[in-house]
Parts: sequence; structure tokens; C-alpha cells
Amino acid sequence: MKKKRFTEEHIVRIVRDAEASTIEGAARQHGVSEQSIYRWKRQFGQMDVPDVRELRRLRQENGRLKKVLAERDLEVEVMKELQAKKW
Repeated sequence: MKKKRFTEEHIVRIVRDAEASTIEGAARQHGVSEQSIYRWKRQFGQMDVPDVRELRRLRQENGRLKKVLAERDLEVEVMKELQAKKW
């Protein structure tokens, strides 16, 4: 997986800087494009740092639960196949 240049917490701080000053100035100061700031503002605009940490934790948990569900569904499918065979 590609390593991101900025963490979510850092992105929130950049968005806050852009709201306090201009987006162009914040983009130059932090070395990112204006389009990145607009995209981040749309994604993280109303969030604070604790909210972003909670979002990241929930996304990780959701991914873990999806994996567990996929494994369980696979086990159920195998059991159905075994049960359908005539021994």
C-alpha cells in the first residue's frame, strides 16, 4: 500500500490554515496543490483531529469485520457443498 505524505491530522491542520488565510497561500506554505486542499476541505471540512482519529479507527474496524464476514460466508458455503454430497 502506498504511504501517504500527510496524515489525516496534518490534513485537518492544513485545511484550518487555509480557512484562516487564503487557499493559495496555504497551498504554497505546505507544498500542496490548491486542488488537494479543496478535496481535503470537502472530505475533512467539518472535522476536528479527534473526529478524524475516530473515523480512521472505524474504517479499520469496518475492514476487519468485512474480512471476518467473508471468511464466515466461505465456511458456510463449504459446509453446504459437503452436506450436498451423497456419501
